Amino acid sequence: MKDTIAILCGGGPAPGINSVISSVAMAFIDSGYRVLGIHEGYKGLFSPEPNLQEIDFKFADDIHRRGGSALKMSRFKPRDSEFSTKFFVDFNVKLLVTIGGDDTASTANRIGKFLRENDISIQNIHVPKTIDNDLPLPNNSPTFGYQSAKQEGVRIAQTVYEDARTSGNWFVTAAMGREAGHLAFGIGAASHFPMIVIPEMFNKVEVTFDRIVKLIISAIVKRKILGIGYGVAIVSEGVFHFMSEDEIKNSGINFTYDEHGHPELGNVSKAHIFNILLQNRLKELGLKVKSRPVELGYELRCVQPVAFDLMYCALLGYGVKKLFDEGRTSCMVTASNTGKIAPLYLEDVSDASGKIMPRLVNIDGEKPKLVFEHGLQFIEPGDYEEAKAFLDKPEEYDFRGILGW
Repeated sequence: MKDTIAILCGGGPAPGINSVISSVAMAFIDSGYRVLGIHEGYKGLFSPEPNLQEIDFKFADDIHRRGGSALKMSRFKPRDSEFSTKFFVDFNVKLLVTIGGDDTASTANRIGKFLRENDISIQNIHVPKTIDNDLPLPNNSPTFGYQSAKQEGVRIAQTVYEDARTSGNWFVTAAMGREAGHLAFGIGAASHFPMIVIPEMFNKVEVTFDRIVKLIISAIVKRKILGIGYGVAIVSEGVFHFMSEDEIKNSGINFTYDEHGHPELGNVSKAHIFNILLQNRLKELGLKVKSRPVELGYELRCVQPVAFDLMYCALLGYGVKKLFDEGRTSCMVTASNTGKIAPLYLEDVSDASGKIMPRLVNIDGEKPKLVFEHGLQFIEPGDYEEAKAFLDKPEEYDFRGILGW
């Protein structure tokens, strides 16, 4: 029986997954290995009858440019008691390639330890994936899929902005981001949105709905002073991860709750929440401004990868073969912009509990400083007199005052 390479994908999709699968497969097929794809991630791996995809050169060549994933994905996270050696023995697996985020990588390491304890020699190499760009890769390299998701986000954002101009409305846009604001910042900055709200901005004060709404109104009033009655604000969903549960429950929004009493944020449009709260405040202030919500999330995950990610994912795929030949295991593959391949071990980027610490937007970096200083529109002390035509207390909507900067 041929030595086999097994590939699975965990978590949610990101542009470039197929490019990684294709490049890994081509590199190993060329060296005489059999390549098997496993549908439904870890759920499929430990199923009594796994749904497998034989990956030959033609299959790999066909999927390289496509969005989505040719291997069905799953967020299933197996318990140690569900581990089994059967698949690895039956198919003579020498390498398990996992494509996913930190949870997928951590589970792969647990499986590798289990197999070694059962005298089965196998390497596992992880390809880090997320459109959130929040994994701590060396040299500030992006995570694959981020550039493609950002590009599609900008395309939609520019259409939304044109709608705002055409209709004279404001739009409140929410962008995916888990804990970090990279995607919202990247889309908003590229689109010249008058207001960008990301969790990293709140480095001096607590994240609250009141402050978020005030930031948006600051932009609305500043635009009115400039003679512009429309605009778009973008807010990262990551702000929710830094809010207290009481803040979320007391927002006035009707949430569903899980069995532990926690609000189920995944069931609600984040843009809808921000927009409702904005409309309520505008009504209180007597400001006649129409606003509408737009969510940016699932629309970005399965687009065709742009040229950057096509090349980057190919390097990561070839890098898996390089690290395998070097005998590396229990690591992530990384590729620099020059093509230098290096392993990144989880223990080097994890905290004491084993959780990978997210890479946040460096709010003190040169790029954010330039964008927040020159790319946004907001009220500052020089606007107070003109702002009094719209606000009784314009100082309460001062951008830097809201953030404690």
